Amino acid sequence: MAHPRRATAAAVTAAALFTGAAFGLAPTAEAAGAAPAAVSASSLKFYDIPGSGGITLKGNVFAPAGAAAAGAAKYPLIVLPTSWAMPQVEYIAQARNLADSGYVVVSYTSRGFWESGGEIEVAGPPDIADVSSVIDWALAHTAADPAEIGMGGVSYGAGISLLAAGFDKRIKAVVAMSGWADLIDSIYSGRTQHAQAAALLGGLGELTGRPSPELRQTLKDFLGSNLAKEQDMIDWGRKRSPATYLDRINKNGAAIMLGNAWGDTIFPPNSYAKFFDALTGPKRLELRPGDHATAEGTGLLGLPNDTWTNAHRWFDHYLKGDDNGVEHEQPVQLKSRSGNAYEGYPSWAAVPNDKERLDLAGTKKILTNVDSGADGGVAILSNALDQFLKIPPMASVPLLPRSFAAVWQSGACATERRIRGTATLHTTLTSTKESGTLIAYLYDVGPLGLGKLVSNAPYTFHGKTPGKAFPVDLDLFSTAYDVPAGHHLALVTDTVDPLYIEHNPTGAQLTFSSPESDPSYLSVPLREK
Repeated sequence: MAHPRRATAAAVTAAALFTGAAFGLAPTAEAAGAAPAAVSASSLKFYDIPGSGGITLKGNVFAPAGAAAAGAAKYPLIVLPTSWAMPQVEYIAQARNLADSGYVVVSYTSRGFWESGGEIEVAGPPDIADVSSVIDWALAHTAADPAEIGMGGVSYGAGISLLAAGFDKRIKAVVAMSGWADLIDSIYSGRTQHAQAAALLGGLGELTGRPSPELRQTLKDFLGSNLAKEQDMIDWGRKRSPATYLDRINKNGAAIMLGNAWGDTIFPPNSYAKFFDALTGPKRLELRPGDHATAEGTGLLGLPNDTWTNAHRWFDHYLKGDDNGVEHEQPVQLKSRSGNAYEGYPSWAAVPNDKERLDLAGTKKILTNVDSGADGGVAILSNALDQFLKIPPMASVPLLPRSFAAVWQSGACATERRIRGTATLHTTLTSTKESGTLIAYLYDVGPLGLGKLVSNAPYTFHGKTPGKAFPVDLDLFSTAYDVPAGHHLALVTDTVDPLYIEHNPTGAQLTFSSPESDPSYLSVPLREK
């Protein structure tokens, strides 16, 4: 059974936190090398840009000094759609840096937000058509080079950029930061509504824009757990997912750089990483500690930032032809939540080279509808604390009430365990009701029993026969985390978490078992030194 009050409270909390992060009030990513020094001052002008369907998009243009639409000199073009709920000045610091190094940069407020026309379509066909309209306008009114066009953005701008790469062959390079590949897998993974994420997006949309009737109805059905509309919601999300158009994106061949944070509570990294391995053109994947948009936040303020530094290098190579070596580096670059050094890999699949299996023996029964004390934290805030202060969500594992939390623990690690990738849970579940939700948590447990959250994921089922066992297979959210020697791992499952909507009827009971013919286990991906 869903709990609307919990979802609403989560939405209010998350929206407040996200607003601070979006406007640079929250801490952001670690500093990197400074942006290239300007050789001469670039110029900024504001424009009304024709969008698709006759609407007007509010935008601005940074151009290199002396650049003129009628002039002989042409410059690579970069188009930056804004993030969800952000105005057109979002990228002003980075746009200036790019223009100073020789680009024409067009930023615009995505349709439906602030003063741009239209309604919020959530990266629907009108948004993708807007990209082509903006490119057409830029080629006609600026000194942009039609042969060298790039797209980039954070969050919503990232998703729009990836989708546009499948529909406009003129796009040669994309940098998509804190975006998504599969919208449904992002906010409905494990068939569970990510309540804080969806409510946050809906709330900010209402505050800063004009959601379309379709969006309002979809969010109402989604947060209201309207199972009769489940397939309609899935179809709506697939239409807005770059993974749906993978063949088109590969055929067009744009060079694509993806960046995300391990703890992104809006768009977890799993589908991004899977999408990356399926790309066939030039590509790069960067994953760092943090939450949604915190990895690139300082860059939006014009401060040195790893993500934006590499974004510039990506554009410089694939649009300007600079021999900066970015194409020779390992295409997967990871930073562990426990350290500061980057690790390079040839592919996402190559990241773990070993696995450790935690057997989930015995039978454990838990009651539902009560938060055991194990949870994934608060959207944006908790993983930002992990990013900057190394303080992830924590729980005292010995004190978790076994009536509401099932707990399995490994032996102490003799050496450090470098978790890299996606842990997978396989178990057998029996419920006293036909519907229900469980949340799985993987903890790094110290000598005193304090568990630090390594990963988590929700799982919901419907239409099961009460009292009849069924198998459960669940991918936890991908991560990179180092478990110190002497610590041990713990898997905890319970039924309530503020991040998610749960579907356990009042009084339901869940039983986890491990049949001899189908043993239960947690597979933990490791990277051996």
